[in-house]
Amino acid sequence: MKILFSPSEAKFKDGIDESFNKNSFVFPELFDARLEIITKYQEFINKASNDEIIKLFGTKKQDVVDYYSNDIFERNTKKVIQRYDGVAYDYLKYEELTKNEQQYIDENVMIFSNLFGPILAGDSGLPDYKLKQGEKLDGQAVEVFYKEHFTSAIDAYLENEDVLDLRAGFYEKFYKLSKPYTTMKFIKDGKVVSHWAKAYRGIILNTISKNNINSIEELMKLKINNLVISEIKESKNKKEIIYNIV
Repeated sequence: MKILFSPSEAKFKDGIDESFNKNSFVFPELFDARLEIITKYQEFINKASNDEIIKLFGTKKQDVVDYYSNDIFERNTKKVIQRYDGVAYDYLKYEELTKNEQQYIDENVMIFSNLFGPILAGDSGLPDYKLKQGEKLDGQAVEVFYKEHFTSAIDAYLENEDVLDLRAGFYEKFYKLSKPYTTMKFIKDGKVVSHWAKAYRGIILNTISKNNINSIEELMKLKINNLVISEIKESKNKKEIIYNIV
């Protein structure tokens, strides 16, 4: 079973003194396409005004703008799953997992980066970067670029797998599933939750890894703390599990 996941705006800044390369990410045969977007990102930063960079990064903090304006090709790198911070990753608690549980996450979770596109949790070479969700690079919508260039490769990657899609809605623009898949929705007091949805996505990843879940059938039998299935909706290729938070 493969799990599709969102990135986080917050990131850790440490890493090893080694830049990313063709072997840093899944789909090395598509590295040139990935490099095209990353190069466009850096070239835009190099020529843009401060106000344009503020818009690109989504922050007015000048120290943050200065930090992320440095050459992305020279920044240190880190394993993808250890680069991202934020609510979902806090509740995943990756560093507290056993070696086997971490390996499960590394091999089975695909994260859709705003800049680097589809990458695996266990990929080795992700630098710290900043790009506001939905911002274009000289008129280029990043999500459209990755959808056009990577869909066939992701389709092949997922071909013989059950798929759990835990992405936030925006990241569906990077890749649209064309095969049966399962999603989740979280309800509390009759209302769909957003902030806590991130937390429960992390909790679910944590629980799935600890139980080595390899199919949707196994997932349906899994007990998750504070979550009770209230309804299952099915339409076309999509199965949506609706959980009540108790």
